[in-house]
Amino acid sequence: MDSVIINSLQQGLIFAFMALGVLLTFRLLGFPDLTVEGTFPLGAAVTARAVVEGVDPLLAVLLGALAGGAAGAATGLMHTRLKVNNILAGILTASAIYTVMLRTMGRPNTPLLAYENVYGQVLGWFGLGETHLSVIFTLLVLTLAVRVVLGWFLNTDLGLAVRATGSNERMIRALGVNTDNTKLLTLIIANFLVGLSGALACQAQGFADVGMGIGVLVAAIASAILGETIFGGNRVGRLLTGAILGSIVYRGLLALGLRLGLPAEDFKLMTALLVLLVLTLPNMEIGNRMAKGLPKKARLFCRQAIFSPGAAGKTAGARNHGREVDN
Repeated sequence: MDSVIINSLQQGLIFAFMALGVLLTFRLLGFPDLTVEGTFPLGAAVTARAVVEGVDPLLAVLLGALAGGAAGAATGLMHTRLKVNNILAGILTASAIYTVMLRTMGRPNTPLLAYENVYGQVLGWFGLGETHLSVIFTLLVLTLAVRVVLGWFLNTDLGLAVRATGSNERMIRALGVNTDNTKLLTLIIANFLVGLSGALACQAQGFADVGMGIGVLVAAIASAILGETIFGGNRVGRLLTGAILGSIVYRGLLALGLRLGLPAEDFKLMTALLVLLVLTLPNMEIGNRMAKGLPKKARLFCRQAIFSPGAAGKTAGARNHGREVDN
């Protein structure tokens, strides 16, 4: 199998957990969580230290994921209990995590090539050797399991409350839901997934480094946006699946760029421009031309939805209320 495809699948599946975590906070909860830049390397650092200390590799991965969840809890508590601005809370946590990582590893990086990794351990249970294809299969099974669990959770009463908190916090609070708790829970779950991604990445790459988290947030956002744009839909199931596939596509584009000779140091700039293009496309002239075929009322509603989502909701609500009064 071509090395570009193999690398895209392996890296894409590892970073898919981070894309799912970012999808939960940015897309569903509407919470710009900047903790991710610190949570990803924190999961790697905790896992690396645990492996070096002789901890079982699978347990070490779990410890790394739990460390990520703890970082998310710190951000959530600062925002919900101490009333710190959500962006500032994420920045403060990410800054504190840097010191935690240095204290945990005792140095900026930790090599792991001399130690058994979780992939070889799990595959050894089934009598399989550690090859690229077997590692990809293991990651695929884990990714699908997480996708199924998240899809189930987001359709429970608690999951619906989480989604409603992101859609209309004032309304769901009026129904008696404690939105502080739903935010806190979502941040814990999201950063648990990001920490898991970091833990799996460090064992696949054979090292953990305090600088592993630089730029991962933009990459995760790009993966989620690519998935939603290419594979479409506003249904939760499609969004989750799209984030996973978007992560694979994004890593595939990076691998293809390397093969074509593009400088690796330009990738983060290209990613930022890609995200900017996708986010601003509805406001550009091409978006206006695409909407010309719509009726006048539909164009007005779309414009309100893009520039002022609240106004669009009020317009629709007032129209429905008027029908009820007429009836």
